[in-house]
Amino acid sequence: EVQKLNQQLEEKNGEIQQMINQPPYEKEREILRLQKSLAEREKAQATSDVLCRSLTDETHQLQRKLASTAEMCQHLAKCLEEKQRKEKGNSDDRIPTERSNQVFLLLLYNETSLQALICNLQDENRMLKQKVSHV
Repeated sequence: EVQKLNQQLEEKNGEIQQMINQPPYEKEREILRLQKSLAEREKAQATSDVLCRSLTDETHQLQRKLASTAEMCQHLAKCLEEKQRKEKGNSDDRIPTERSNQVFLLLLYNETSLQALICNLQDENRMLKQKVSHV
């Protein structure tokens, strides 16, 4: 293992000597190339950070909307149940009316579409993070 490490050290020393022996214009060209590459990576990272932050904010906003929609659904379901009890005069009879079914289905559809949108945003966020890691 020591011999292997010594060999690697010799290879690195050879690379350093080769860089030292390069003409100055080649060194400058390499430095400029590396600086340009670094600047491009920093720009890509900044762009990815902004996109991730934006998606995170949008995800939080959609989660809040979903929570408020779910809360509203519960409230409306409770109101409908109370109304049905009053109309029927019997608390054991909880057969929903056609109108309450329509309201419930509409609210369920809205909640489902919000959940699908959140899943899509989370997938997109995950893909962007993978791209950032790759870069």
